[in-house]
Amino acid sequence: MNKRQFGARLTTDGTSFHLWAPAAKRVELLLHEPQAMQRGDDGWFSADIAGVKAGARYKFRIDDEIDVPDPASAFQPEDVSGPSEVIDHASYPWRARDWRGRPWQETVLIESHVGTFTPGGTYRAMIEQLDHLVQTGITALELMPLADFAGKRGWGYDGVLWYAPDRAYGRPDDLKALIDEAHLRGLMVFLDVVYNHFGPEGNYLGRYAPKFFTEAHTPWGSAIDYRVPQVRAFAIENALQWLGDYRFDGLRLDAVNTIVEVGEVPILHDLSAAVGRLAAETGRHIHLVLENGDNHASLLDPAQEPPRGKYRGQWNDDYHHVWHVMLTGEAQGYYGDYQRSPRGDLARALASGFVYQGEVSAFWGGKRRGEPSGRLPPSAFVNFLQNHDQIGNRALGDRLESIADPRGIEAALALTLLAPMTPMLFMGEEWGSKTPFPFFCDFQGELANAVRNGRRREYGWAYAKYGDEVPDPLAAATFESAVLDWQTCKTAAGEMRLALVRQLLAIRQREIAPRSAGAAFGDARANDNGLLTASWHMGDGAMLLLTANLSANELASTSTHATGTPIWGGEAGDLLPPWSVFWRIGG
Repeated sequence: MNKRQFGARLTTDGTSFHLWAPAAKRVELLLHEPQAMQRGDDGWFSADIAGVKAGARYKFRIDDEIDVPDPASAFQPEDVSGPSEVIDHASYPWRARDWRGRPWQETVLIESHVGTFTPGGTYRAMIEQLDHLVQTGITALELMPLADFAGKRGWGYDGVLWYAPDRAYGRPDDLKALIDEAHLRGLMVFLDVVYNHFGPEGNYLGRYAPKFFTEAHTPWGSAIDYRVPQVRAFAIENALQWLGDYRFDGLRLDAVNTIVEVGEVPILHDLSAAVGRLAAETGRHIHLVLENGDNHASLLDPAQEPPRGKYRGQWNDDYHHVWHVMLTGEAQGYYGDYQRSPRGDLARALASGFVYQGEVSAFWGGKRRGEPSGRLPPSAFVNFLQNHDQIGNRALGDRLESIADPRGIEAALALTLLAPMTPMLFMGEEWGSKTPFPFFCDFQGELANAVRNGRRREYGWAYAKYGDEVPDPLAAATFESAVLDWQTCKTAAGEMRLALVRQLLAIRQREIAPRSAGAAFGDARANDNGLLTASWHMGDGAMLLLTANLSANELASTSTHATGTPIWGGEAGDLLPPWSVFWRIGG
């Protein structure tokens, strides 16, 4: 690995401090007393201070005008505007020292928010539920963003100090303990990272390093200028920190379609290549996943081992949207793009990955969206029925379980968890939790009012219909309402749903995962009456065959998938019951 440029680094006799502040004339390091920092080339300031050990707190004073935290702070014990703390990452006593990860084809993800996953809301509290995840058949715990954000509660997508895991959930060693305990149980741990913008509160980069930003804007603020070498290094070093110092097994990059690229090697390529070098040096399986509304299939290659510019997979919003339309009948927003033939769109997703592979999207402003994706392996597509966005960006934060027929949801699970694409659940989905996940944050003053008013503009229809029932994103009660109620897992309905998911994932582990490497798309067809058939060429030469009735009515079967060994649903007869799913393995 290349030597890091950013952040405080412990030395043999103290600590070396570095700050890239090209717009600053003078920078002082604030410890017990101010220490002048030496200005070097290209806007770098540095100071090597003997005797400064882990635990020391510091800030930087810019031009005698403003005191700021380290933008590459390893920890912020007093929130985003407080002092940074020197952390000794090398001192953690890892127990799972031989852990090298798991191959991508074994991945079954569960997306989780640390603060609401348990009543305790901490990294340490999450450890108590790791055995539940393993027993369910989950192989990878994915954490929503941890980069330090303002306040005590938030989703994490407004992080401003990318290197510092938020103090609301514990200290850095507590996060390492969670990852270590997961590895001891055979669980991978992924982290959601945000490289398309900085949050609105606690970001001081514009004062001393305005070169971080371009004139362009994302939906959440100024675009980051990755043409600048130091800015590019800042993001890449951050990825390597999470994967190296904390031993995360993978990263999911948020909304990369909003990263502004101008005529050179994309940051996504360089980041993947740097991660690939880390994987090669350590002999680890490390996985990179994208969220990309542009559906750029050319960025994906799950078989590239280690990564050398490509990404294992992408969150497949198309797949989610089709199922949501089928199960709820909703047509607002982006669901309007999936009204013509939802079952036909589902068949396309099952046969070739994306629904939009270059077709015109009305929601996206009449532009063509996506690239052909059928030549990719199925595992390149992370398929899900729910995630934080699709629940939390609803006015009430209501889950699918609260608005759809349970029979339809169970059929959707039987497809999603046994298809050769990479499946993902949202925390609590495995037992059919109805705990809402509304948007919440903890800003103050004018920014808090701006967020509140923005939500009212965006969801005006919901406020008109539900009034005060729409949760206030700034209220502590909104956050508290999102905390998972683990007792509902023990109800009769919870136990039945959990048993279903466990059965499906056990079959996946036994029949699907061992055949997934080298698998390829086959064919899929759907009738308007609800009959669906699909097939895939598995890596061992077998055919994976699906027949389903995705309707509330009994259907006559015209399936040609009568051969092969049933692995789910039993034998498909001449009449298919409502919402029934049948899987076979053929020769």
